[in-house]
Amino acid sequence: MSKKQEETDIKETKEEEVKTQASAVSEEPVVEECAAEIDPKAAEIVAFNMKIGELESEVASLKDQLLRKQADVENFRKRLIRDKDDAVQFANTKLITDLLQPLDDFDRAIAAAETTKDFQTMYDGIVMVRSHLLGMLERNWGLSRIEAVGKEFDPSEHEACMMTEDPSCKVETVLEDLGTGYKLHDRVIRPAKVRVGKPVEG
Repeated sequence: MSKKQEETDIKETKEEEVKTQASAVSEEPVVEECAAEIDPKAAEIVAFNMKIGELESEVASLKDQLLRKQADVENFRKRLIRDKDDAVQFANTKLITDLLQPLDDFDRAIAAAETTKDFQTMYDGIVMVRSHLLGMLERNWGLSRIEAVGKEFDPSEHEACMMTEDPSCKVETVLEDLGTGYKLHDRVIRPAKVRVGKPVEG
């Protein structure tokens, strides 16, 4: 190889080394600077995305719980309405059941009346049915008659339909029971309709 050719090869080799070093010097700081700028922001974005995902999951869970509770409340409301309607509709079931026996007794009395002309027997049968009915209502339901005749007139229990002067009365007194009154557990549910005697004036 000639000396000139060797010099040329050496020159080209040096030029390539210089270019490589220049390229390394110019590129490395840029790459490091970009990496320094991108990595923190990327990490922050990833963290935000993860937080958003967690919040979306929590919102979905709370929404599901809310919908379930709303459904439970609605079902409870409907059940209360149904129970109330049933309670109102069947509140008197026990009373009606207790009245069935007296109804059966009246049916038997009517059947007996069709086969006999004995008035006393019919009368006794009706009195017995009435006595049993009143006894059942008193024992099971607290119903009682207001005994009015001979008692001092009491407007809380008696309804005066007639007033007559009676010299034997020192105070206003019930002389006649025109319509039986009743109490339920000591509360007047129907006052007795009565004729009242009042003292003679003068």
